[in-house]
Amino acid sequence: MKTFMDKDFMLYNETAKHLFHDYAEALPIIDYHCHLSPQEIYEDRRYNNIAEVWLGGKNPEGGYFGDHYKWRLMRSNGVPEEKVTGDADAYDKFVEFAKTLEMSIGNPMYHWSNLELKKYFGIDEALTEDNAKEIWDKTSDMLKNDKDLTTRGIIRKSNVKFIGTTDDPTDDLKWHELLAKEDLGFKVCPSFRPDKAINITKPGFKEYIIKLANSVGKDTLSSASEVCDALSKRFDHFKAHGCKATDHGLDYVMFRPCSPEEADNVFKKAMEGKEITKEEAEKYQTALLLHLARKYHKENVVMEIHFSCSRNVNERMLKLEGPDTGYDMIAKSNCYDELAAFFSELDKTGELPKTIVFSLDHNDFNQIATCLGAFQSSEVPGKMQLGAAWWFLDSRDGMEEQMKSLGNLGILGNFVGMLTDSRSFLSYTRHDYFRRIACNLIGKWVEDGEYPDNEKALKKIIEGISYCNAARYFGIE
Repeated sequence: MKTFMDKDFMLYNETAKHLFHDYAEALPIIDYHCHLSPQEIYEDRRYNNIAEVWLGGKNPEGGYFGDHYKWRLMRSNGVPEEKVTGDADAYDKFVEFAKTLEMSIGNPMYHWSNLELKKYFGIDEALTEDNAKEIWDKTSDMLKNDKDLTTRGIIRKSNVKFIGTTDDPTDDLKWHELLAKEDLGFKVCPSFRPDKAINITKPGFKEYIIKLANSVGKDTLSSASEVCDALSKRFDHFKAHGCKATDHGLDYVMFRPCSPEEADNVFKKAMEGKEITKEEAEKYQTALLLHLARKYHKENVVMEIHFSCSRNVNERMLKLEGPDTGYDMIAKSNCYDELAAFFSELDKTGELPKTIVFSLDHNDFNQIATCLGAFQSSEVPGKMQLGAAWWFLDSRDGMEEQMKSLGNLGILGNFVGMLTDSRSFLSYTRHDYFRRIACNLIGKWVEDGEYPDNEKALKKIIEGISYCNAARYFGIE
């Protein structure tokens, strides 16, 4: 029987062990998409206890902070909401999570959480209800006193070279400006996420447009064209602060081209509070997406597209707790023709940016991979990327399936690899987890005689997937 989570965890063949320990393990991390707070990095926040890091709670200014992955798991174990996102004692919340984790065999959260305890706190035993108090005391003491367990300390301990946070176009980027003045040993740059300007049918659209207008010195915006202009100005501000990527969280990919006048008319109807049809909304959304994609290409910034997610499906809990609290699900999409048409329209004029496409449905992988293969170019190897297994697919099965699809239908050796997509500073162990899974998969192919034991080629592939491809793709020195 193998020891639980030893140095060869998830490495089931000798080639995998060699590839991981000799090539992947010590490489820096490029976390090109996450939801970490630049303010907390600047202030070098120190946490009081592990519940604060893992489970979070309510923000004083409204909403919640913390890990919705863990919240969902606790709810599945029958934990009352008071001890999930509520005002219960922090230690009581932690004990409930320990009870939950002990039951979660087969869930990637079991591995992630115990990897975090091992890497950052030197705890080799798995978290259980029985040892929860001992682990609580040790981690609390270290979080309060260890110089390497502030937000900056954790980032350095994790060997992170680059962090791309997720930021709204209206953000003044104050914290990024302050961080840029310091020699941190790592770089933190904003990523441009204009979802609220695109989501014309969702609540709060009119109010957001006024906020966007204010960010460019106007009282309001009167047309879709003015929205495009405002977003371009804000993007220029982001680019000046080192922006390497943009992010679009779409319910699905739409493509319904229209004239500028048609897009303006749809926008005016929405701002007047009139109901607009799905087709009208898609015209406005397509106009904005095309405009932004062309801007991204001009500025050599990566466009990320995420889809196949239904968000906030529990209406009662949405009203009680708001969005991003763990009430989302995988959606079934059928927008591959639209995705291809969107790319084709940009390709006609040579304005298709470097693009990463993520889906929350593993059934999308092959369609996406074949679509992307039709739009590759000599600009950079793997210009069009099938994104890493994301969110609910962020497991061994999901990662292997994504890499197998890419290997079958594209070039796995050009893959830009893992991202945390996380709000937790301890979540960098997910890169370690991914690298182990990738090395094990590739090692198995070698030992099964499906790829030669070519040291030079394997080194290049593993180092590329772990770090080098992302550095090249995003232009990180």
